[in-house]
Amino acid sequence: MTGVLGVAALLGCGITAGVLFAVALSVLPALFAMDTGTYVYAHRLLGRNWDPTMPAIVLGSALVNGVLAALTDGAARALFVLAAVLLVGVSAVSHLCNVPINRRVKAVTDPAALPADWQDPRPLWRRWHLLRTALAVLALAVTAAAVTAA
Repeated sequence: MTGVLGVAALLGCGITAGVLFAVALSVLPALFAMDTGTYVYAHRLLGRNWDPTMPAIVLGSALVNGVLAALTDGAARALFVLAAVLLVGVSAVSHLCNVPINRRVKAVTDPAALPADWQDPRPLWRRWHLLRTALAVLALAVTAAAVTAA
């Protein structure tokens, strides 16, 4: 049972870290290279499929790590708990920081006519994204160490 759950935890953490890393490495530089109107349009397109999918993967991976913590002991238990906490951190940064920015960008109905008080959210969004990416990569490494210790 713990073997199957370990694979699931690694898969979920790997997808989370991989997606966030790819966005940081490739998508963000592309978004920064765009003029503001194009960025707003692209941002709206990019988030459509991630929004319902990533929370399920992140929180599901946290849950699997939590279950594994309950099923193991010693160093493995502590590592599974830490991995679950890191993934909850990814979720918290996403929901409390990145998602509100996403909502503001998606609220722009005409990218060619930005509101007078528009402030480019890309630098702030990137900072929060890099934090959650670091948390996700760390969660993957900790989960791998936990599976090895179990």
